[in-house]
Amino acid sequence: MVVTAIAQEPRIAVRISGRFDLFTTDELGNIYALHDDEVELYNARGELGIRNSTKTFGRIVSVDAFYSLKPLLFSRDQGQIAMLDNTLSLQGSVINLPRRGFPQVVLVSASVQNAFWLYDERELQLIRVDALLREIAATGRIDQLLGITPQPLQMHELDNWLYVNSPEHGILVFDLFGTYYKTLPVLGADRFHVRGNGVYFVKDGSFFRYDLRDLIIESMPLPREIAERKLRDAHMEQGHLYLLYDDEIVIVTPSK
Repeated sequence: MVVTAIAQEPRIAVRISGRFDLFTTDELGNIYALHDDEVELYNARGELGIRNSTKTFGRIVSVDAFYSLKPLLFSRDQGQIAMLDNTLSLQGSVINLPRRGFPQVVLVSASVQNAFWLYDERELQLIRVDALLREIAATGRIDQLLGITPQPLQMHELDNWLYVNSPEHGILVFDLFGTYYKTLPVLGADRFHVRGNGVYFVKDGSFFRYDLRDLIIESMPLPREIAERKLRDAHMEQGHLYLLYDDEIVIVTPSK
């Protein structure tokens, strides 16, 4: 596979200071950042709008903003899902997965039609369920389907495709019926985000893009003042790069 560099150098537009545990973004450019036991909502200008506590949910391991201004929180230790509203308040009740028959779920992501994707570590399968946790679709055992034992770190849905990052094998792609489509040759990714025709991913602290049309991996250049820093996570929204470092979130605008 050919690795090339994108020549255009971006510039820093916004810096948000803070030691955040994790973050995500939505298609409006909003940022959802987890800091200790609080979740914070910032707009695309980096202005803090709302802050709320997550103490009652357990330790949050993922925040999914598939639905803008309705983030989905997942506590793996507690096996709980919480959907928040646009004030970051709990919408409805917390969903306890073990009590609902899903004791070994290690990954959760939102899906269209208010559904959820669950990855069951014991059964080695992906299950799509509706808002009442009734099964809609399932992949069956992935080890039997593909001949591999996946160890997925992250997954999210975009445009009716589910992308599942298993660093040793690549990014597995499934449709809404749980049918396997293909594996993207993105190996060793720590974090990833799909937007448009690109898979943006962080590997060993560096930032790359896999072009879904040209099938090449591009090294993503960053402004000089942050180019050598170790990156933890990265997203692309509205033509802007959202970058998570140990002590800040940086929004970068491409040069014109």
